[in-house]
Formats: sequence, C-alpha cells, structure tokens
Amino acid sequence: MLCLILMLPLVTVLPCSHVFAADIPENMVFGMQSTKTVLIRPFEPVERDILPIYNLVYESLVTIDDDYNPRGCLAESWECSSDGKLWTFHLRTDVFFSDGTPLTARDVVASANYILDKAKDENITDHGFYSNLKYFISSISAKDDSTVTVKAARRYYGLLYAMTFPVVPESMVQADNPLGTGPYLIGEFHAGQQMWLTANTRWWKAQPKVRDISFLFHTTARSLVESYEYAQIDAAYTRSIAGAQYKTGTSSITMSFRTNQLECLLMNNSSSELTPEVRKAIRFLIDRNKIITNVYSGMAKETNFPFYPGTWMYNSALDDQFYRDVDEAKRLLAEAGWEDSDENNILDRINSKGELRNLSLRFYYYEEPDNDVRAEAVNQIVESLAEVGIACRVEAMTMANMKSKLEAGSYDLALASFAMDVCPDPGFMLMSDNVRVGNYSRYRNDRMDELCKSLRTQVTQDGFRQDLMRIQERIYQDCPFVCLYWRMGNVITRNMYTTCRDVREYEVLRGIESYAVQ
Repeated sequence: MLCLILMLPLVTVLPCSHVFAADIPENMVFGMQSTKTVLIRPFEPVERDILPIYNLVYESLVTIDDDYNPRGCLAESWECSSDGKLWTFHLRTDVFFSDGTPLTARDVVASANYILDKAKDENITDHGFYSNLKYFISSISAKDDSTVTVKAARRYYGLLYAMTFPVVPESMVQADNPLGTGPYLIGEFHAGQQMWLTANTRWWKAQPKVRDISFLFHTTARSLVESYEYAQIDAAYTRSIAGAQYKTGTSSITMSFRTNQLECLLMNNSSSELTPEVRKAIRFLIDRNKIITNVYSGMAKETNFPFYPGTWMYNSALDDQFYRDVDEAKRLLAEAGWEDSDENNILDRINSKGELRNLSLRFYYYEEPDNDVRAEAVNQIVESLAEVGIACRVEAMTMANMKSKLEAGSYDLALASFAMDVCPDPGFMLMSDNVRVGNYSRYRNDRMDELCKSLRTQVTQDGFRQDLMRIQERIYQDCPFVCLYWRMGNVITRNMYTTCRDVREYEVLRGIESYAVQ
C-alpha cells in the first residue's frame, strides 16, 4: 500500500569467501524481532519482519526479479488486451500445495477476492497489507482450472506488480496457517518465541539446499544483536542502527537490504513563504550525505526521486543537477525577495500588508519510539537552513498529531516517510486531488496531473518508463518536496545464503531456497 509512515536498484551483495560458501549448512537459525505476531495470517501480516518468512511459504502469480522486472511465478505467462482492460494469466500445471493438492485458478481468485473484500469493507479500520489491490483489480475470475482473467481497475503495466499477493487454497483463505506452494512449509510456531520451516518436498522447483530454517524471535534490536554475538543464531536481519557495527570479515558477512521506506522533507506548497524559489533553495542546502553518515551510520541510500537509484525506473540523467550549493541557495532566496534587512541573522521581507516578516518556518516531525535518529536528522537540516538565515520552529509530536497537521496543511516543513508500494507509481503523492491521501505538500500542477494519468494508461514497460522519466523531470523543475534517502537494513550472517543482487526488505531470505554451493 502507498501509505504514509510518519515517524514513521541494485543493492550489491558483498562478496563472500569460498570458506563461507563451502560451509553452507542444511539447517540455519535466523534471529528477528517479533512481538505482535500471534497467528499465521499471510494476507494480514502485523509485522514487517515476518513477511520474509511468509514469502518462503506462499507464492504469487508474479514475482519481481533483481532488475525489478515482473517475472512469472505461479503464472507461467500472461497477456493483456490492447486497451489494458483485460489481463489473462496462465498458471503452471505442475504446482501443488504442500499437502499434494493441485493449484487451480479458483485458489488464485479466492485469495484475491478475500483481499479485495477486506480492502473494500467500510466497517473495519485495518484493511490488510495488500489492500492496494483494490486500485488495480475491478474483478477477477477463473476461466478454467489454469486460466485467471482480471478486469483492470487501472489499465496499465503497474498491474503486474500488484499480482504479487500470496495464494492459498480456496478453502483456507480465512484459516490460520493455511497451506502454501512455496519451497518451505511451517512446521511449528510458538508466538513470541520461535518458528520452524522445513523443506516442502512437493515444491515444483528443485528441492531447497537449506532443508530446515528456524527463527528465534526477539523483543528488541539489542537482544537480537546480542544473540548473534553469542552465536545463538547463525544470522539476523534488522533495520536498527545497531546492526551497522558489523562489517564483512573473517567470521561475518554483512549484506545491505533496501527497505520500502522513503524519507522526504515535505514542504507546504500553499505556504506564502515556500515559493518555488525558496523550495529549490532548501533543496540546495540539505547535505544528505552528512545526514546518512552521521545520523544513520550509512544505513540509508541517497535518492533524488521516489524510485530506487540504479533501477530502470530511476532518471539518473538528472542526478548531476542535485548537489549542495549554498551560494545558489542564497541567490534564489534573494530572487524571492528575502534579505536580512535588520541584521538579526534571519531573512525577512515586506509582506502584502506592508509588514516585515521573518522567514521562520514551522518544522514538525514524528518521534520514532526508542530511536532518536529522526530528531538528529531534523537538527542537521535546521543547521543547514540557518546557515543562510532560514529559521525553524521545531516541534516533535505523536504520529496521530503529525498526520492531522499534514492532512490539514497546518505546517511548513515536515520530516516524514512513505511506505512505498511494490508498484512504481508516485501519483498518490503528486496528483492535485490527493491532498488528504498522500499529496501532503499540496502540490498542484496540471502537467503533472496529465503525466500521472498518462502513466496509468501505459501497458508496456517502454511507455511506462517514458512517463516515469517525464514525471521525474517535472519533480526536478517544480521541487514540490525533497526526496532524501531510502532507509536500509542489514543482514549479518556467518553463511552466505543467497546470490540475489537486489536484497529487499520483505524478501530478505529470497534465494535461500535455491542457493547452490559454488
């Protein structure tokens, strides 16, 4: 789901030595944080760290490869009508659930409809992790046992990315711990303590090299790291800065994985102070590398746009236009009429009422529980703005209060993060009519609206990419907000277990089922 978490490609796996590769065991013990998961519900995960486990048990029609392209999984092929209204997916005929029951189109349809029904239920507040499916599917049906037909709500290439929802048997869509078709099945589960996975002997691909995987649950990042230090676990994955202390060496391998959390500096475009010149000046002042190094210990990836750098969606041709330039910031501010006329180190100008007004901005952020990195990031930004005479009135608040401020447009600057959906479509944060559901910057531009609407008519990757490039050009020109960085996490392990180049938050364990000793 493209949702706001108010605080709240290509990632190269570090090379491993041959001793690590040769010693890959048949059994591995992973550590992770988990305090809320009490039931196995693949459609309704309540913790992000549980998703990598689900993705080893439950498969989807489509999967996303290392180049962030859709590839067939349960669907071996698909086609769409020329207008994108109708998509037809052809299932593999050699796929069975872990009890030996064959997969059919009815299972796919039942799984999708369970998600859609919950997403559209106005009587509940939690619509499920995959609720964005309602924006892509108008209806879904089984043409026969191996053919699924989808009528698209949004008729475009992005629909393929929405087909990554888990599939379970038709009879088990509402059940706890339903069967899956993936490389592993859940042997035992003890909430808050441990979970065991064992190889699915009926998996349609080659049998997993790592036969058994157990997971020890921890309540804090510190206890997780301590378990690794005392060799109680073979590997751990965490988003905590505590995991940044480990470097690849003789006894440990560290892999970075990218989260879906995009950190942004939101700027209220309806504020009289935040004209395009001022917004661009602020962009020229922020030192993202300094924040990433000093605040996040390197566990973030700088980005200029709401796409991951290095992927086919990202407009790298514009990267050389983004840099820190204090002199250019000063020029833009002067162009907008701001000067320090009373020499108090704060810029000012005469407003429409003939009053002298200082350039003093309300800057809000949400306090992240048990972590002060966001406060430190805000302080770094405030220092950069003060360098040219922009004053900030900083206030930390609860997530609920922050969300209310953004929805009402009662702020000037806000440090916020977005949990970006698997589908590369930034329209929710850019289109004029989305001011309460993502476009918190209150950005309005007819050309951007046209581009976002055009994006949602492109049924080929080439057409889709061309519109994405144009959207990023418009973001650069108008500067509605500042994309800062993607948050990163770390896997620390004694055994390299994957050859995947793009290690992603919800698929941290991807590749363990097919790891081949070199």
